[in-house]
Amino acid sequence: MEEKAGEYLVQRRVLDEVRLEEVAQKGTWSTKPTAGERIKESFRCSGPRLKQAAQSWIPLLSWLPRYSFRENAIGDLISGCSVGIMHLPQGMAYALLASLRPVYGLYTSLYPVLVYFIFGTSRHISIGTFAVISIMVGSATERLAPDANFPVNGTNGTGAVDVDARDGFRVQVACSLTVLAGIFQILLGIVRFGFVVTYLSEPLVRGYTTGSACHVCVSQLKYLFGVKPARFTGPLSLIYTLVDICCLLPQTKVPELVVSLVALSVLIVVKEINGCYRRKLPLPIPIEIIVIIAATVATHFGGLTSKYDVDVVGEIPSGLKAPQAPDTTLFLQVIGDAFAVAIVGYAINISLGKTFALKHGYKVDSNQELVALGLSNAIGGFFQCYSVTSSLSRSLVQESTGGKTQVAGLISSVIVLVTVLKIGSLFSDLPKAVLSTIVFVNLKGMFKQFTDVPLLWKTNKVDLLVWLVTFTSTILLNLDLGLAVSIAFSLLTVIFRTQLPRYSILGHVSGTDLYLDTDTYKEAREIPGIKIFRSSTTIYYTNAEMYLEALQEKSGIEIGKLLTTKKKRDAKLKRDQKKEKAKSKAKKRKRQPSKTAERKVSLDDLGRVNEAFQHDAATSGSDSEAGCQSDAEKGMEKGIPRLSATHSVVLDVATTSFVDTVAVTTLKNIFRDLGEIDVEVYLAGCQACVVEQLEAAGFFTESLPKSRLFVSVHDAVLHVLGARWPDDFVLDVCTTPM
Repeated sequence: MEEKAGEYLVQRRVLDEVRLEEVAQKGTWSTKPTAGERIKESFRCSGPRLKQAAQSWIPLLSWLPRYSFRENAIGDLISGCSVGIMHLPQGMAYALLASLRPVYGLYTSLYPVLVYFIFGTSRHISIGTFAVISIMVGSATERLAPDANFPVNGTNGTGAVDVDARDGFRVQVACSLTVLAGIFQILLGIVRFGFVVTYLSEPLVRGYTTGSACHVCVSQLKYLFGVKPARFTGPLSLIYTLVDICCLLPQTKVPELVVSLVALSVLIVVKEINGCYRRKLPLPIPIEIIVIIAATVATHFGGLTSKYDVDVVGEIPSGLKAPQAPDTTLFLQVIGDAFAVAIVGYAINISLGKTFALKHGYKVDSNQELVALGLSNAIGGFFQCYSVTSSLSRSLVQESTGGKTQVAGLISSVIVLVTVLKIGSLFSDLPKAVLSTIVFVNLKGMFKQFTDVPLLWKTNKVDLLVWLVTFTSTILLNLDLGLAVSIAFSLLTVIFRTQLPRYSILGHVSGTDLYLDTDTYKEAREIPGIKIFRSSTTIYYTNAEMYLEALQEKSGIEIGKLLTTKKKRDAKLKRDQKKEKAKSKAKKRKRQPSKTAERKVSLDDLGRVNEAFQHDAATSGSDSEAGCQSDAEKGMEKGIPRLSATHSVVLDVATTSFVDTVAVTTLKNIFRDLGEIDVEVYLAGCQACVVEQLEAAGFFTESLPKSRLFVSVHDAVLHVLGARWPDDFVLDVCTTPM
C-alpha cells in the first residue's frame, strides 16, 4: 500500500497504562538534585560561579565589556540626546501630577536612570517619570498632605496655605512611598516572584491605564482653565472634582486658557507631523522643549505673570541635594499605595521590555527587572525622587532613533544633570498651563486604548468585561482600590471559566482515529454502547460535582435512579427466590406420603431406583433455576432498560493537568457507581504527572487496576470492542488495526 503525502499508517497494539510503561520504559529515576545536593551547590564557591553570579545580579558587567563603539556609539548618542530632551518637559510636567514641584521631576529623570543603567536587562526602555505612576503618587501625597493641614499662621480663617511646609511634607510622603515600593519590588525579585505580573492580564492593564489617563486628564484641567477646585479623596473623587471644575468655569482665567490653547494646538500639529513623517525625519522635532522655551521667554519678557496673573512653576533651585533618609513613620500610612505602585510600575515596565526584546531578539529577565526597578525606586527615594517606570513615548523614541543599549539612558541622564546644575533656574517663569498641555498631548496613546472595546466585543467578551470593570472601578473607586477590585474580578473570571467548562460527548469520525464533539461535527458518530465524555478543563474541587452531573446529563445514565432500580430489582429477585424455595419445599412434602411408607418402599424395592422421584426432584430444581434466571432477565429488562444500550464509558482526561483529593474521590465514585450498574469505565489520555498523582492518592486497587487507563480514546474504544466481540467487531479505521 503506497502512502500519499499528508497521510500516515500506524500499526501497533492497543496500549493501556501497564503496556505503555513496558513499551516506553517508564523510568522511576529523578533527574532533579536532592535537597541536600541543592544546599551543597548553593554554598559551593568557584571563580566561574562567582563571575556568573555577579553578572546575573549586575548585568552591566556582562554587556559593557563587550560594547561595540563602532556599531552602537552613534545610535546611542543620538538616541540619548533625543530622550534627554524629552525628559526635561515630561519630568517637570509629571511632577505636577504627583503634586510636587517641577524640580523633583527632574531629579526623578536623573538618579533612577543611572541605577537602571547598571542593573537593568532591557536595552531599549526609558526609565523615568510616567503619567499613571505620577497620578498614583499624587493621590497619596494629597491625601496625607491636604492644603487644609497647612494654614498660614496656624489659622484657617483666611484660607491661605503655607505652600513651603505643604510641599516639603509632600516630598517626604512621596519619597517614603517610593522607597517602600522599591523594597517591595526588590523582595519580590529576590524570591523569584516575577511571575506575579502574569495575573495582570493585558485587558486589565490597558483598562487600568485608560482609567488612570482619565484621572490625569481631570487633574490637569485646573491648570488649563486657571481655576482652583477643592481637593477630594476616596471613591468618586474624580466625579466630584469634575463637577467642581464645571461649577468654577465662569471663573476661568482667560489669559491662561489662551496660553493653554495655543500651546496645545502647536503640540498637536507638530506631533502629528512627527507621526506622519517619522520615516523621513532623521529625528523627531523636539516640539515639547521648543514650546517650553518659547513659553518661558514670552512669559518673562511679556510680563504675563504681573499683568495677567498667569500661574508659573516658580523658583527651580540649581544643584543637587544631599541624600536624605525617608520618614519611616509614614510607611504604615502608604503601604497600600506603595504595593499598588510597585505592581503597576513593574507590569508596565516588563510589558514594554518584553515587547522590545521580542522585536530585537534578546531576552529580558523578569526577576532581574523587578530587582532593577526596585533599586531604582529605593535608591531614588533617598535623593528626593518619586516612583518611576518605563515610558512608552520615550522608549519608542529611544528605539526609533537608533538606540541599541542603555548607554542611551546614561547620555540622557547627563543632559538632565546639566539642566539641573546650570539651566534649571531659567525655567522659573514657565507657565504651569504649558506643562499641563504637554501632559494632555502625551495621553493620546492611552486614550487610543478605547478602541479596545469594539475589538474585544468581536473577539472575547470575557476580556471585554474585564476591561470595562477595570476601567469603571478605576474611575469610580480611585486608583488603589480600583486596582484591587480589578485584580479580584480578573481572578474570578478565571475561576468561573474553570467552574463552567464545556462538556461534550465525543463521536468517531469514520476512517480516522479521531473522536470529536458530536454537537460540533456532523461526521462524528457515537459508537453504539460506548459513551465518550470530555471536559474542556482540569477536574478539581471547584468543578468536580458539576463534572459528575454533566456526565450523567450528557450520557443519559442517571446513576442515582439506576442504583435505586437495581436495589429494588435485587430485593424483588430475593423475594422471588424465597417464594420459589418455599414452593419447591411444599411440593416435596406433598410428593412424600410419610417417613414409614418411604422406609417400606425403600426396603421393598431395595436395589431399585425410584426414577419417578428423582425425575421430579431434578425437574423441580431445574424449574427453580430457570424461574430465577427468567425473573432476573425480566428484572434487567424492566428495571434498567438503558444498560443494554450503554455498556462502557470512556472518560477523556487529556485536558486534566492535575488532580486533587476531591477529583480523585469523584473518579473513584464514578468507577464504583457505574460498575454497580454493569457499566465499565475507562480513562483515556492521562498525562504522566496525573498518573503519578493518582498513584500517590491510592487510586489504583485490585478492582481498579492501571489497565483501565489507556493512552488515547481510540485505544480504549478498541479495547472495549475487542473485549465484547473478540472475533467479529469492525471499526472503520484503517490506520490502527486491532
